[in-house]
Amino acid sequence: MTAPDSDDLLAEQLLRLTRRVHRIQKRHLEHRDLGITPAQSRLLRTLAHWGSPPRMADLAERLEVVPRAVTTLVDGLEAAGKVRRVPDPANRRVIRIELTDDGRAALRELRGARRSAAEEILAPLTDEQRAVLGGLLDTLIDGPDTGEGRRTG
Repeated sequence: MTAPDSDDLLAEQLLRLTRRVHRIQKRHLEHRDLGITPAQSRLLRTLAHWGSPPRMADLAERLEVVPRAVTTLVDGLEAAGKVRRVPDPANRRVIRIELTDDGRAALRELRGARRSAAEEILAPLTDEQRAVLGGLLDTLIDGPDTGEGRRTG
């Protein structure tokens, strides 16, 4: 077990790394001059993983934000021609959000910016260190294994 001071240091390091990742990704986005904020980028990436256009409420839930925040993001992306609101074929009162061709093109650029940012961030690490880091991050993201033979708690 680690000492509390050690846990505090790790927590601080994780927060600093998160801030650095966001800063570097933002800089790479700005260099591509897409006019898309990191929050809008996240919404576009989320949209791309849906099989059919989701409702605004679905997006809010997936993004873990309040519906009003999604409305603001969609408004900006719609004004930029990256997404459009479409009526639900089964219920005219429901509005769904879909990517436009410009939105798909922006996603390709965003992926490139993220890849460039990741290369910059990971540059000091060897391939072996990257593999170890990936495994550690998976463990932290997924939480403890709750399968047989392992106790949680």
